[in-house]
Amino acid sequence: MAASISSPAQDRGQQVPINLLHKIGLIQDHWQPRVVAEMNDYQFKVVKIAGDFIWHAHSDTDEAFIVLEGVLRIDFRDHSIELQAGEMAVVPRGVEHKTFAATEAKLLMIEPAGVPNTGDSDSERRAPNDVWI
Repeated sequence: MAASISSPAQDRGQQVPINLLHKIGLIQDHWQPRVVAEMNDYQFKVVKIAGDFIWHAHSDTDEAFIVLEGVLRIDFRDHSIELQAGEMAVVPRGVEHKTFAATEAKLLMIEPAGVPNTGDSDSERRAPNDVWI
């Protein structure tokens, strides 16, 4: 049998099936997004969350959240929204927000490569960028 050689596209999670729930099952810690694919300059990241995150904004980009399992609440300064599994929302650039899950939630996030999870806020919750799983 010939050795499997990955292509540059496959190295970016392209031209191959990606099981999001399997990938997220490989993550041990909360609040540690992991990249599963890239498209143009955007990354698809899976993450497990539980509890409260920090208030932050992304001044240069919108941020998309898709709930795979659980319930996600996104707090804004003037209101909150709640997303169930199978639902998504986009937080516009520059809008301060904070995510929360009463019990563990599993998410897919879509944002440009290199965007820190804490946005413009410097925090101990900042996760390393561009970590693939």
